Amino acid sequence: MSLAVIQLVSQEDVADNLARARRLLEQAAEGGARLVVLPENFAAMGRRDLADLGRAEAAGSGPLLPWLKRAARDLKLWIVAGTLPLPPDDRPNDKARACSLLIDEQGERVARYDKLHLFDVDVSDLRGRYRESDDYAHGGQLVLADTPLGRLGMTVCYDLRFPELYGALREAGAELISVPAAFTAVTGAAHWQVLVRARAIETQCYLLAAGQGGVHPGPRETFGHSALVDPWGRVLAEQAQGEGVLLALRDASEQASIRQRMPVDRHRRFSVPGALRPASTE
Repeated sequence: MSLAVIQLVSQEDVADNLARARRLLEQAAEGGARLVVLPENFAAMGRRDLADLGRAEAAGSGPLLPWLKRAARDLKLWIVAGTLPLPPDDRPNDKARACSLLIDEQGERVARYDKLHLFDVDVSDLRGRYRESDDYAHGGQLVLADTPLGRLGMTVCYDLRFPELYGALREAGAELISVPAAFTAVTGAAHWQVLVRARAIETQCYLLAAGQGGVHPGPRETFGHSALVDPWGRVLAEQAQGEGVLLALRDASEQASIRQRMPVDRHRRFSVPGALRPASTE
């Protein structure tokens, strides 16, 4: 059974984005994938009506959740659904979260992770200023879930810059970590691969880093370089730009050997005060 990440160049048209994502999910399934990660904002990039999209999904009248569940059932895939603009389950009128869902092969929602760290940053690119907090509220919990390929910790994009989150996921039992992302071309060129490899090495986990890789409305340019990285920090597969599917096998015995030979979890001499509690599954 393989791990897979999908790289997209999503635009404003939701239906077209979903059609292209479906073709790539089919390729992943044909290649033997069992767990697939879609990138951040896979359904739309550059739209300003995120709140409306989120409310429609929460009310059951949007296209995204039915599409995800149908794709998972049809293709027998576990899908990490990048991010969707969803309000809290129990407060549908609240501000949306940048929400990453895990859907199992029966089309059931297994876990929900709301992005903890929001990208409120000035970047030297054509857009210049990014303020995710204008559209989203912060999440508040670690999320892990058991999958057929191992225990999955869930993160999103800007989270990569906060190693204490990844350490907490490892401490809670993560063996795989999903990183749907849309890194800017500028910040990605400087830091993306360094961060992805470092988080894999530190946690001794497989990193499933699914990015956007091209030019989007806004104007916005994303770095791409989606990657599958093993617990030793080796890049098993990578794609620079454009759309595509990356596949790699998880070697559970090698991962166990790495952790036994270098038991960093037992050597750690401090913990982060006030660390968030994990929500294992829903």
